[in-house]
Amino acid sequence: MPKIDIRRPHQLPVAEARAVVDQVAARMREKFGMEGRWQDDTLLFSRPGVSGSIAVSSDAIQVRAELGLLLAPLKGVVEQEIRRKLDEHFA
Repeated sequence: MPKIDIRRPHQLPVAEARAVVDQVAARMREKFGMEGRWQDDTLLFSRPGVSGSIAVSSDAIQVRAELGLLLAPLKGVVEQEIRRKLDEHFA
């Protein structure tokens, strides 16, 4: 299964970075039916065809995802969208 692993440095306090990730997760729920839950400072998410995590540390955001067979051909598009969102919120 195709995997995505993107790390993006940030300058925000952890609480603010978590709030941004929460906002993005809310849009993912609305748009794609993505379920998510926090475990410490890591948001675990899943829906049919994709699962992964968004870890928030004091200096970086780490996005990891594993795509199912149906989404595998869209890996490049998914990865590009994740990078765009990280740039938008953490540049």
